[in-house]
Amino acid sequence: MKIHRIDHIGITVNDLPAVKAFFLNFGLEILGQGKIEGEWVKRMERIIGLQDVKEEDGLLRTSDIDANIELVVLRTPDGSTNIELVKFHTPSNENGIQHPLANTLGIRHIAFAVEDIEAIVTKMTKNGAELIGEIQNYENVQKLCFVRGPEGIILELAEEIK
Repeated sequence: MKIHRIDHIGITVNDLPAVKAFFLNFGLEILGQGKIEGEWVKRMERIIGLQDVKEEDGLLRTSDIDANIELVVLRTPDGSTNIELVKFHTPSNENGIQHPLANTLGIRHIAFAVEDIEAIVTKMTKNGAELIGEIQNYENVQKLCFVRGPEGIILELAEEIK
């Protein structure tokens, strides 16, 4: 038995175009995108335990706007990490978008090693992201900060100080 790597990080979103634009602006690349219905919806229900993902005609769709599950797979420029953005049209999430505090239990952010953290933060904030706090020098080893994007998605940026 052996674990090789993290295959991808999945993020469920409501505004897929806005979150996709956020990650593309950050510097990720599109690996693939599509829409799912039909038999794969039923398989997804069995895999993820979500009930009542509606389907209409039993087809896997790649262009129909009425698809029940839309996804975009992004990757880092070096190809080492993938992020899967998923939009479920039905059933809807009753709780909506949450903005929990940093000490809320569970997964809170995705960390990226970057170069020129100041330039990245400037670019991201000009496009609507929010710098949480400020860029900090951690013991002359790393510069660190947190940036909040659409739907409360938080990225930690870390630049090695050379």
